[in-house]
Parts: sequence; structure tokens; C-alpha cells
Amino acid sequence: MGRLVSKRAQDDGDQVSLVLTSRDAKRSAEELAELLRGHDAAIDFSVADAVLANVTACVRAGLPLVEGTTGWTKHESEVRQTVEEHGGALIYGANFSIGVNLFYGIVARAAELFQHFPDYAPFIEEAHHSRKRDAPSGTALRLRDLLASAGHDPAIASTRAGHIPGTHRVGFDSVSDQITLTHTARSREGFAAGSLLAARWIQGRKGTYEFSTVINEILKARHE
Repeated sequence: MGRLVSKRAQDDGDQVSLVLTSRDAKRSAEELAELLRGHDAAIDFSVADAVLANVTACVRAGLPLVEGTTGWTKHESEVRQTVEEHGGALIYGANFSIGVNLFYGIVARAAELFQHFPDYAPFIEEAHHSRKRDAPSGTALRLRDLLASAGHDPAIASTRAGHIPGTHRVGFDSVSDQITLTHTARSREGFAAGSLLAARWIQGRKGTYEFSTVINEILKARHE
């Protein structure tokens, strides 16, 4: 993801002046902050255990952070507190694909429709490459939350194999028929595009935001 984000940023005319890798993992938050100062934004696709340190470094550097890593919800309260205490800016998401975030809206509407028909049982299936560590995926958990908000209790099935970029399927099954909604990623380019969109959106803002906020604002602006 780091290479994809860098390439996409350069293709868009942005300057990538610093790339941190696993070799920098032993640096303290203050050391990282010193390296980060003076930049416009940081984009993080690393590992869950590094998120808190990366957030701390960015807020100390006065740098907005786009957090694309998943699986760090156990640190969420501490992350939010750190951002608030330092007057920082953070935007995070279970999935930075623009298509997936539009998919969330479709699923939310479907959940509202099917809550009136209990004969239809909801389910979620997701598949990713074998190197993805968290299962279920953050996207699948977000889909579960969307369904749960409409009174559903879906099961989630996860697959980790090969080089699958990412597939999520939400279904409603009954004795007579089945309705499915599917998002299939063709590559990880969409995640890079979404993270750069978020990095531009968060300029001048303070606080913690979910990526869907960006999508919702864009949709609202285009309807006005």
C-alpha cells in the first residue's frame, strides 16, 4: 500500500518527501515527530500495534493523519484522547475505497428494507489475501454494524487465501429466494485514491473523523 500511495500521489502532482518503513518501527514517538514536522499530511497503512505510536507522533508534529490500518479498535479510546489532547486531526476508516463507502450506503438502505421481513436471514461473506492479519475484516465488521443498526444479527464468514484483493458480500436469504449485494476490489488502487482524497479533505480541520464523513460531504455537495 505504501508504494501504491506514493505512486498515486506523484501521479496526481503531489510531493512524497518522506517514507517510513518497518526499519523505523523502533523509533520513539518524538523521533518520528521530528521527522514528520513540516509536512502537510501523513498516510499510514502499517500494522495495528503501530497505530497508537504513529498517531502520537503525528499529533506532536502538528500533522493530520490518514489512518488506513485496520484491527486497532482496542486502542480507539486512547487514540481519540491523544488526538483531542493535542488538538490533532485524524481520519480513519475500515476501508478507504470510495466504492466500498458507497456500498455501505446501499447496504444500510437494504438493511432498512429487510427489517420489515423477518423471513429473510442476513449474512456477510468476505475474502482477502493470505497476508491480511485481521479476520473478520474491518469492512465486514462495519457492514455488520450497519445491519445491526436495523435490528439484524448477521453471521460473518471469512476467507484468507492467495492474492485476493478483497471481496465483500451481504446477503438476505429466505426459503423462496436470496438477494445478494457484492463489492469486489480489482486492485488496491482504490484504497490509495481514497486515502489521498482524505488527506486533502482533512487540511485545516481538527478532531477525529471516519472516512464516510468525506463521502457524505461530497454527496451532499453534489445534491445542493
